[in-house]
Amino acid sequence: MEQAAEFDEFIRVRGAALYRYAFVLTGNADDAADLVQEALARLGDAWHRVKRKDDPEGYVRTCMVRLHISWWRRRRREHLAASVPDEGYTDAGVDRVDADTGLWRELAALPARQRAVLVLRYYEDLSDDEIAKVLGISTGTVRSQASRALEKLRIRRGRAALEAEAEKV
Repeated sequence: MEQAAEFDEFIRVRGAALYRYAFVLTGNADDAADLVQEALARLGDAWHRVKRKDDPEGYVRTCMVRLHISWWRRRRREHLAASVPDEGYTDAGVDRVDADTGLWRELAALPARQRAVLVLRYYEDLSDDEIAKVLGISTGTVRSQASRALEKLRIRRGRAALEAEAEKV
């Protein structure tokens, strides 16, 4: 029973941070909630092993990235229809992201793999080798995806700055 209490405490303490991380990965509050729920369910099954290694949060984050990649690979083959949820979920951390100057929305517009690479590199501060291991791709692919993503962001940010300047005139 002690392990269940430790697991519950971990969720209470780190749940909000994991949700924000999932939101950055997915760019969508509903997908983020699903991602966290699935990753925590997997952690619950492996809690006795993971807690001995002193990094349950690392395990969950790696699991979330791998699940997210699996989901976007599957969705590439599906045709999803947008629907309005019955009720929304708000989180103060997500509200801070929404209040940003638009960089997060532009990040969310990137292809999923490019977004995952940037999140792991700049949000999680992982090296290219660590990112490659987490995503199951080569180090060269990590670098090329990061380069392409940053170039897209530069172009979009430059375009947005020009439009803002034109509105002032």
